[in-house]
Amino acid sequence: MDAQFRDRGVYLPDEDALVVADLHVGRDAASAVEIPLGERGDLTDRLADLLAAFDPAEVVVAGDFLHAFDRVPDGVDQTLADVCETVADAGAELVVVRGNHDPMLESMLDSRDITLREEYRVGDTVVHHGHDEPEAVGDAGEEPRRYVVGHDHPAIEIEGARHPCLLYGPGTYRGADVLVLPAFNRLAPGTLVNGMRTRDFQSPVVTDADAFRPLVWDGDAGEVLSFPPLGKFRKLL
Repeated sequence: MDAQFRDRGVYLPDEDALVVADLHVGRDAASAVEIPLGERGDLTDRLADLLAAFDPAEVVVAGDFLHAFDRVPDGVDQTLADVCETVADAGAELVVVRGNHDPMLESMLDSRDITLREEYRVGDTVVHHGHDEPEAVGDAGEEPRRYVVGHDHPAIEIEGARHPCLLYGPGTYRGADVLVLPAFNRLAPGTLVNGMRTRDFQSPVVTDADAFRPLVWDGDAGEVLSFPPLGKFRKLL
C-alpha cells in the first residue's frame, strides 16, 4: 500500500494529498455533556501535526465535515474557521467532499474559498464519503485505482481496548483498492469491525469485508500495526 496512515489520516504521496474523514464538527456542542469536551483544539492541533508531518499540497475532507442536519450548534462556525486557517497556514488547499451529515455545509462555506464536491478525484484516487455509490470516472474515462472513503468509523478491539483503524481492501471495489478511514473526531464512537460481515457495513463501497486488513496507528511507538484481513482476523479472536 503506497499510502501512509497516521493518527486517523492518510497521506497519498503520489497525489501529495492528506485525506481525513468524519470531522463531525459540532459533535461537542450537540452532546449532552455540560462541560466542553475540547473538540476545536483537538481537531486543529492534530490536523496541524499531520500537516507538519507530510506538508501536503491539498487536504481533502472525505465527508461529514459537520455534525448537523437541521441546525448548526454554537461555536461550529469558529471551529470551521480555525480548521480552514490551520490548512491555509500550512500552505495547503482545502477540498471538502459532501457527506450525509453535511446538508447545511454549503451555506457555511459560501464566504470561504473552499472547493465543495460530491466526490473528488486527485490523480488515480477518488475521495468520496462512502454513504452511496461514487460515480468516479475521470475526464479521459480512466477507472481510478483507489477509492478513499469514510462513513463507517471503523475501529477494532484488541485485548479489551478499542482502537480506531484504517481498513485496506486491495482490489475490492470495481477492481480498485479501497481505504476506509476512521472518524477524525475522537468524540465519534468507532464501529467495532472485528465480527462485521459485508452486510453490516453502511457503505456500498465495502463489497468484501473479509478482504479488508485493519491498520492501527501506534502513536507511542510511531508506527503502523498491520493485522490480518477481517476474514482471518475474526478467527483469531
